[in-house]
Amino acid sequence: MVNQQLFSYAIIQKFNETEMILYKYMIANAEKLPYMTIRELAAEVHVSTSTIIRFCNKIDCKSYNDFKERLNRYIKERDDIAPGIDLKQILHYFQGTTTCAFERKIQEGAKMIQEAEMVIFLGLGSSGALARYGARYFSNFGKFSVGMEDALYPLMETTYPKTCVLALSVSGETTGVIESIQKFRTHGCSILSITNDPNSTIAKLSDWNISYCLESETVNGGFNATSQVPVIFLIEALARRII
Repeated sequence: MVNQQLFSYAIIQKFNETEMILYKYMIANAEKLPYMTIRELAAEVHVSTSTIIRFCNKIDCKSYNDFKERLNRYIKERDDIAPGIDLKQILHYFQGTTTCAFERKIQEGAKMIQEAEMVIFLGLGSSGALARYGARYFSNFGKFSVGMEDALYPLMETTYPKTCVLALSVSGETTGVIESIQKFRTHGCSILSITNDPNSTIAKLSDWNISYCLESETVNGGFNATSQVPVIFLIEALARRII
């Protein structure tokens, strides 16, 4: 990412088509740009050196060398900033998603969904919002899905053949979700869950569980603030494997 002082939103809005191409190249090659001559940059982007000079002037740099000096300062300042603990956790999680073990875990969950004619996403609170998102996202991929946020929603006294319930819960101990899972189980549904804790009650009640194991966090006297970025990723990863 390039310094906001160099490329403010107001400035970017004024770029013409050629300047936007130049800007995108600079964004993608910020690390090597300080070592490129103006002629080398012009050859890479297929523009004239005068175009680059006008571009530099437009972003309040006196010359191409002035631009490179400011970019260099930004890169050095950026490298001195340590990533926050929240970012470290997310990065660590995503590093683990590149393993064969993770892929097998996802494939097994996707198999359950592929065998189902309907998917019911189940969650309460913030997980309920993700249940709605999951149902819509799966529907985009052609899998009939609905989102349920009401733990007291009455179920008809019949079976639900070829239905997969995808339960979402950070703690894995949400009482309403546990009770709903037990009801769906009696109606013949298969249970797939996404939780933060692989040893939670919901994980144990499920036919298959996918856990993301981030450090739990609460705020404002007990409200859960554990990141649910992995949940969105897992929902989308499952959807893409049922095509």
